[in-house]
Amino acid sequence: MGFIYFLYSQGIHLFMIKATKKDKELIVDILTSAFEPITIPNSINFVVKQDSKRNERLKVLMEYLCDNSLLFGEVFLSDNRKACTLIQYPHTKKITLQTVLWDFQLALKCIGLSNVVKVLKREITLKKHHSKEPHIHPMILGTYSEERGKGHGFRLIKQLQEYYKDTTLPVIIETTTKENLNLYEYFGFKIFKETSELQYPLYFLKNKNH
Repeated sequence: MGFIYFLYSQGIHLFMIKATKKDKELIVDILTSAFEPITIPNSINFVVKQDSKRNERLKVLMEYLCDNSLLFGEVFLSDNRKACTLIQYPHTKKITLQTVLWDFQLALKCIGLSNVVKVLKREITLKKHHSKEPHIHPMILGTYSEERGKGHGFRLIKQLQEYYKDTTLPVIIETTTKENLNLYEYFGFKIFKETSELQYPLYFLKNKNH
C-alpha cells in the first residue's frame, strides 16, 4: 500500500497513500477509466491517436506517465484507492536509456508515428509557457469513472495542498476545461497564461503563494 501520510484538515482526519511501483496496475486502471469516456478535444486526446485502438493506446499513455512520475516525482492514491494523481519535478528529470525506451514505446504504441511531429510541437508549446525554474508539476488527476462527482478528487487536492504547504517551490499546472479551471481557482491557483496555439484552449495556473 505504500507509505500513508496522516493529515489533519478542518477537523477531519484524512489519509493519502504514497504509491510505489507495485501500485502501478491500479493507478493505470484508475486513469484509463477516468479518461476513456472523455472524447472532447483535450491534452490526452491530442496525444493519443484516435483510432480503433484508442483504449489500448490510452492505457500505454497512463503507463508512461506513471513510470515517469514514479522516477522523477511522486504518485499519490486517495485513501479509498479510487482516485490518484501524478506529480513530477521537472528539474530532476534526465535522459537515460530507460526513458529513451519509454519515449520510443509511447511514440509507437500510443501517439502513432504519423502524429509524432504534432505532439512534439505540443511539448514545445508547454515548455515555452512553463517556468524554467524548479517547480512542482501535477501531471494528471483521475477518479474511476463510476466514482465521478463523489468528491474523491477534491479531497485528494486538499490533501496535496497540506503535503506541499511548506515547500518553497511553486506549483504549476495546466488544464483544458472550464470545470477543472474553476476547481483549481477554488484552491487558490491563478491563471498566468492561456493559449489556443493547439487544437484546444490551454490554461496555465500557478499557486497564489509564488
